Amino acid sequence: MERAGGTVTKPAAVNAVGFCSGAFVDPDGHAWEVAHNPGFPLAADGSVTIPDFSPGQ
Repeated sequence: MERAGGTVTKPAAVNAVGFCSGAFVDPDGHAWEVAHNPGFPLAADGSVTIPDFSPGQ
């Protein structure tokens, strides 16, 4: 992103629950967060199923 004129505000890293995320500001000043979690299954239509993270689950 930096080569395209953006500013990285949070370098990509794996967090405590096991997914990778990072953040940047694009050249127009818009803030973005990008996240990837290989543990969140995708349905055939592309929708995401988010696991239940409730205590005791």
